[in-house]
Amino acid sequence: MSIIIKPLITEKSNMAGEKNNTYGFVVDRRANKYQIKRAVEELYGVDIESVNTLIQRGKTQVRGTKSGYIVGKKNTVKKAFVKLKEGQIIDFYSNI
Repeated sequence: MSIIIKPLITEKSNMAGEKNNTYGFVVDRRANKYQIKRAVEELYGVDIESVNTLIQRGKTQVRGTKSGYIVGKKNTVKKAFVKLKEGQIIDFYSNI
């Protein structure tokens, strides 16, 4: 099971990374906080102070077409916000 699916790179999460040393990730829904902490520490080589998680429910999407409405749903995702210990950073843009 791959714990970390992708980093959460948004304007809000970038500002939180700069101010509070907190970084966001989209993670597997079955993963717990301990597994997320261990996976981030191994992948990025940093020490983690805390992990906060949330499950974002998938939104219903409605699209109008010639033949009527098409109703769909976005996927439900689990997000994890990890706070690093003082003086450590994760640089997501180093491989670009």
